[in-house]
Amino acid sequence: MNPKKIVIAGGPGTGKTSIINHLKSKGFLCYDEVSREITLQARKDGIDQLFLTDPFLFSEKLLEGRTQQFKNAAKEKESIVFLDRGLPDVLAYMDYTDEKYPKHFIETCNIYKYDAIFVVAPWKDIFVSDNERYENFEQAIEIHDHLIKTYKRFGYQLIDVPIGSVKKRADFILEFLNLQ
Repeated sequence: MNPKKIVIAGGPGTGKTSIINHLKSKGFLCYDEVSREITLQARKDGIDQLFLTDPFLFSEKLLEGRTQQFKNAAKEKESIVFLDRGLPDVLAYMDYTDEKYPKHFIETCNIYKYDAIFVVAPWKDIFVSDNERYENFEQAIEIHDHLIKTYKRFGYQLIDVPIGSVKKRADFILEFLNLQ
């Protein structure tokens, strides 16, 4: 079986992880965002903010981690797997910071295609900074714009998740996928 791979995408602080956690609580298989793991591991290695210190290395690690998530998701026995962010997010962030990337970044995004992309927009009422999130709300909006452009560049039809409670947002996704 090749399960459908569904991405929850959006800029920082938009509620992606809360939606993923809600979907998990309803029994759905979900893969967590890999950037926090990479950031925390870098801190253990003495690098406070790898994304700022070595953006290319951080992005390379993200690309590797998300590629592995995609491959793992493809082997799951469930019919659907939700992922907190997808491969094109890496390129969108690099475009946001004006970082150059090699062709294999683009090739990877072309090889590993998701079945649906749900986008959660920046929402000031829920935006919070924390130890792994350095962006402010205005930057989150800019990143969101880059995400939209990048996913469209790879041919995705984006599904906008309306603003509302975590439950309402998750229910919207499930209803759209005929899972509720």
